[in-house]
Amino acid sequence: MVPAATRAASRGARGGKGPVGPGASLRSVQAAMEKFASPGKGNGLRSSKAVKPGELLYRAEPFAYTVSKKRLGGVCERCLRRKDRLLRCSQCKVARYCDVRCQKEAWQDHKRECKCIKSIEPNFPPDSVRLVGRIIFKLLRQSTCPSEELYSLSDLQSNFDKLSEEMKDGLGHLARTLQLYLKVEIQEASQLPPALDILQTFAKVLHFFLRSSQWEKVTCNCFSISNGEMQNVGVGLYPSMSLLNNSCDPNCVIVFEGPRLHLCSIRDIEMGEELTISYIETMMPTPDRQQHLKRQYCFECDCPMCHSQSKQDADMLAGDEQAWKEAKEAINKMGAPKSQEEWEQALVTCQTLLKNNAARLPDTNIYQLKVLDFAMDACINLGLLEEALFYGHRTLEPYRVYYSGFHPLRAIQMMRVAKLQCSHNLFPQALETLKEAYDIMKVTHGTEHSLVHDLMMLKEDCEAGLPLE
Repeated sequence: MVPAATRAASRGARGGKGPVGPGASLRSVQAAMEKFASPGKGNGLRSSKAVKPGELLYRAEPFAYTVSKKRLGGVCERCLRRKDRLLRCSQCKVARYCDVRCQKEAWQDHKRECKCIKSIEPNFPPDSVRLVGRIIFKLLRQSTCPSEELYSLSDLQSNFDKLSEEMKDGLGHLARTLQLYLKVEIQEASQLPPALDILQTFAKVLHFFLRSSQWEKVTCNCFSISNGEMQNVGVGLYPSMSLLNNSCDPNCVIVFEGPRLHLCSIRDIEMGEELTISYIETMMPTPDRQQHLKRQYCFECDCPMCHSQSKQDADMLAGDEQAWKEAKEAINKMGAPKSQEEWEQALVTCQTLLKNNAARLPDTNIYQLKVLDFAMDACINLGLLEEALFYGHRTLEPYRVYYSGFHPLRAIQMMRVAKLQCSHNLFPQALETLKEAYDIMKVTHGTEHSLVHDLMMLKEDCEAGLPLE
């Protein structure tokens, strides 16, 4: 669950893809898969038929979801669409919506939390606390959710016994924070849903680990909700999708249209074959991936890619070790720039690193690649589009190496580069890049996804810019 500036935001859901039409029911989509006991992994999902790349296997709204704290005020709380001007809730003055329709549709989820948000101002709850609060209010409403059809909230595993004492203490702190947050609506334990254990609920929804003296959220049974370009905008709980097991070389991918989740096949899948997704970013050496999965999800990955100690490991850390360690440290220090001054400083850092490491690191070194990506983002934010294109073009080959086959991140990177090519009137090159991106996106996103519509509009602009023969 995976990690730009001239980018299109995800729009509301427009329907299905592949052999499943826009009017197909959830049940007809779910007929493509079934729950089963996965050897050594507990429960899992497997295909109940032979599947081709680009088929929609599942789609559903979340049991509960919330906008990420860092996206507050920038996206609609209902459809998660990005918009410059949004309507503000007149009560809490925090929640924002595209229009009256979105506000009305979101009211059932926001009604009780609105009072909670208002009661603790100027403070604001962490994403995890706000999400668990929404889960509790939904349980109190006794409302059902189609995303529980294969696996319910009560079925979710918490792995609480496997957590370190430090993690358990962190969950206890969150439980106390939730109690204060909900106090205006829930004063007594008897007002909670029957048999609800708040500590276990937090453990089911997410894990935490301590880094730099700050609690950082790591999703467990939740999914980071991303827009069409894989930028995180929220977090949601989709119980049935918690059955999906991890593979660092998966046969499926998850994309979103607003809060609606789409599970799509990205390769041929045999009848009875387990359906897998990658829980984490795969562009890291095997030992790092395994350590990440062990700490975050409490299991040791033994997928074929991890078992074979991927031959890409050497390529990822190719070049001078001291150079890539310096690049790694610099990337961590730069964080997430917001102001123009911060972007300017980040660009200078990237330029210096790229100059110093020109003969020391190949572009396929993952930290060199991250510096190129950072430099591209900085240039776009600063309006230096020619330089952004230079850096972006250098990322395409490494992306092809590490995100081979049908991978949404590669397609999105191609689309970003194509926009820059188009801005410099390099229309033939842009069209070729867009064609490659479309061939991937029609599998990973489907032809009806809003991002694919944006790609086709960009393609039309490029074609309009070509000189007449």
